[in-house]
Amino acid sequence: MVESKTPANPLFLRDEELRQGIELMFYAYRDFTFESDQQLKRYQLGRAHHRALYFIGRHPGHTVGHLLSILKVTKQSISRVLKDLLEQGYVEQKSGARDRRERLLWLTEKGVKLERDLTDRQSARFARAYRETGADSVEGFRKVLLGLLDPAERVVVDKRVRGNR
Repeated sequence: MVESKTPANPLFLRDEELRQGIELMFYAYRDFTFESDQQLKRYQLGRAHHRALYFIGRHPGHTVGHLLSILKVTKQSISRVLKDLLEQGYVEQKSGARDRRERLLWLTEKGVKLERDLTDRQSARFARAYRETGADSVEGFRKVLLGLLDPAERVVVDKRVRGNR
């Protein structure tokens, strides 16, 4: 179990407590992404490719526009990433049945395999952290992460994460 000092008063957080949270987030993100980054380098891919693979896998058959709304990147940026993933055979794109201009995205079998390999590494980290901190911490952490989002995004993201897409 991960130990902490006295619990922070949620109504009054000192600057030092806030800075420690920010610093821990930087360190956690560094370690959370490290193994996947090393794996991605072997395929000449980066974090943007990983995020696209992850969300295409979570939302198969959704549009490029939907992916843009999730990732909040420019069309130019997503075009480059999708071009790489399409050319390397990780993603397939089909026209929409009702609107032929829509570009619907799916992972190929090769894409599913890579996404699963990358995500399994990160899932193992989460599983270990959750086991070490306990059930109450899992729910608290989820609430903290939702709290870091822009208020207008919280309900939408919470529904997506919980599977009510």
